[in-house]
Amino acid sequence: MNNEIFGHPRGLITLFFTEMWERLSYYGMRALLVLFMTDQIINGGMGFTDANATAIYGIYTALVYLAALPGGWIADRLIGAQLAILYGGIVIMCGHFVLAIPSTNAFFIGLLLVILGTGLLKPNISAILGELYLPGDPRRDAGFSIFYMGINLGGMLGPLICGALAQNNNFGWHYGFAVAGVGMMFGVLQFWKTKKYLGTAGIKKFTISKTQKRFISASIIIVLGLFLSITQIDLSTINFIKISQITTFIILLTALSFFIYVLFFGGLNKTEYNRVLVIIALFLGAAMFWSGFEQAGSSLNLFANRYTKLEFEWFAIYSSWLQSVNSIFIIIFAPIFAYLWIFLAKKNLNPSTPTKFALGLLLLALGFLMMVIASNIVAQGGKAMPTWLLMTYLFHTFGELTLSPVGLSVTTKLAPKRYVGQMMGIWFVASALGNLIAGQIAGEFDSNNIANFSDQYLGIVITISMAGIVLLFLSKQLQRLMGNVE
Repeated sequence: MNNEIFGHPRGLITLFFTEMWERLSYYGMRALLVLFMTDQIINGGMGFTDANATAIYGIYTALVYLAALPGGWIADRLIGAQLAILYGGIVIMCGHFVLAIPSTNAFFIGLLLVILGTGLLKPNISAILGELYLPGDPRRDAGFSIFYMGINLGGMLGPLICGALAQNNNFGWHYGFAVAGVGMMFGVLQFWKTKKYLGTAGIKKFTISKTQKRFISASIIIVLGLFLSITQIDLSTINFIKISQITTFIILLTALSFFIYVLFFGGLNKTEYNRVLVIIALFLGAAMFWSGFEQAGSSLNLFANRYTKLEFEWFAIYSSWLQSVNSIFIIIFAPIFAYLWIFLAKKNLNPSTPTKFALGLLLLALGFLMMVIASNIVAQGGKAMPTWLLMTYLFHTFGELTLSPVGLSVTTKLAPKRYVGQMMGIWFVASALGNLIAGQIAGEFDSNNIANFSDQYLGIVITISMAGIVLLFLSKQLQRLMGNVE
């Protein structure tokens, strides 16, 4: 049997479509989440305040990132990556179908299932992809680029398909959640039917120790306890804003404690010490970037739904469809940015990693400057044209393409060898922290005080710009601390 297709391992196609369907379901549901929670109960929504809804959104997206840490551990130590992907996909599918049940408790159970399933699937599908290529294989980068296109193809289609059902008066929110489950079902079936092309990648035989068995038993009891408590508690009385704030504090304290331990008790030499300092700077920059970028699913999503002109003479669009724009822009501009860095490198003009992080933050700020203008239009009693949001997402995508691809890569290069896995985990923690803060920022936008939106967006512009300028000012010093790593 020919185990290659288009010059790549056939398993790449298996992973491409599994990831595409998973991202379709994830981003499709994500595009609906805040809109559903803030919609009136009479319309099938949950009737939550904007502040509570965006706090829940921030907690949910943060936990998706944090769940990748135990998800990777479970695959590495217990069941292997292939089974983790299969089980994760099934749990995600069940989560979306539970979300389709019109019940507050079912909603939170569904979210928890999606979190747990994504934690199993997301980190391990990339790990298997890496195993398909031998070390030094020149096709490896191209394979990951093709896989990356699968992610964004799913991210583009999800909001279009789920949004068309959820915001259509003939169907409703729960149809949108249900079709996300159908999408994940296709992903699971496709993975099951074609996983033979993965060979032995992600398959491991394990001997489980007594300690690990106790850990597994305790984890199962805790998860079951969570599900049971959700069915018994009146969740409408919970202050999710406070939970978000407490979680942010805990994550910050944990990250700070980890860095202090590594710096002062980790047995680092001078070079390693300097490089960890750089990781700390990039960690803070990444957290700030994601706190702004993740406004897309919360405050910017609400802005699109309430204050953006969506109906035109010949056609109308659903507000959730605008959540596809980032993925469309990535598909268009990712190859251009990849060529740009190669071109600049040949001219010895390729920016250093700290400089790219600074540019990413400045581009993010420029995107929010578009929202300052759009907010002024709304404050004067009109509706903003969708072009303002399109420009915002365009600059945000440019920022993402500048900052995101180099973040995880440089972390693996800078981390002391004995802390590589933990430092990779810290990168996910930065994303989780940013998502939590994003939910809190979004909750500050009061629909009863539209006149204040412009100043609030301007505050975001100034804060992120200052962070970008500081990082740009420190970039040469940080580059020296990095040594010969680039």
